[in-house]
Amino acid sequence: MLKERRHRRAVQRVKPGDGRPLKPFRWWQMLTRALFHLRLTDDAGRQMVYAVDVRHQNQSEGYVKAHLYLDGRHHAESKVPAVFPVQGGTVEVRTSAFGLKRCHYVTAEGAEHQLVPDPASAEGRRARLDRAHPALSRWIGFLSSIVLVIGLVLLILQLAEQVTRAPEGVAQYVGTFTSPIDLSAWGNVVVGLVTVAASTERALRLRYNWLLDGGAG
Repeated sequence: MLKERRHRRAVQRVKPGDGRPLKPFRWWQMLTRALFHLRLTDDAGRQMVYAVDVRHQNQSEGYVKAHLYLDGRHHAESKVPAVFPVQGGTVEVRTSAFGLKRCHYVTAEGAEHQLVPDPASAEGRRARLDRAHPALSRWIGFLSSIVLVIGLVLLILQLAEQVTRAPEGVAQYVGTFTSPIDLSAWGNVVVGLVTVAASTERALRLRYNWLLDGGAG
C-alpha cells in the first residue's frame, strides 16, 4: 500500500517537457551526468526512442532532476525518485549519493528491463568493459563489494568503541569496547575515499545495497 502511494506521488510530480532537443553526451560530463536509452514500439508499429537524462550536479541542493526525452525532444521532467509514464508501462529512476541505483522500464504486467546506457557515458563505458572483458569485470565488481564490507566492519568497530566509551550509556551494562584496529586520521581518509570509489563503481552498474552503499554514503 505504501509502495503504491509513493508510486502515485512520483507520477504526480512529472511535469511536461518544453520540446528542447537532447544534447549529446560529452566526455567531461562523465561524473555529473547519466544518460540511458529505451526503444519501444507503439500500437501502430512505429518505433519510439526514449532517453533518460539525469544531471547529478543538483544533488548538492538537495534534489536531482530526471529528464525524459522522446525521439530526441524533451518530453517530461521530474525530481527523483521519478516515475515516467511511457508506452506500455513506466520508466522508474532513482539515485543514490554515488549515481543511479535504478533506471528501469517496468511493463504493465510487472516485467522489468534496465535501460541501455549511452556508450559515451561512464555507465556505458563500464558496460562495454563488462562485454569485452567479463572475467575482469567480475573481479572488479567482487573487489568493490569486498572493499565496502571491510569499510562497514571498520565503521561498526569505531562506532562500538565510541558508544561504549561514553560516560553514561551502554558501558555500564556491557563494559567498554576497544577496537582491535586503530586507524590514524589519514587512514580514515584513505578508507573513506576507497569506499566511495567502490560505491561509485557499483553505481555505474546500477548496483545498490542500503547497508553497504548506504553506509559508505
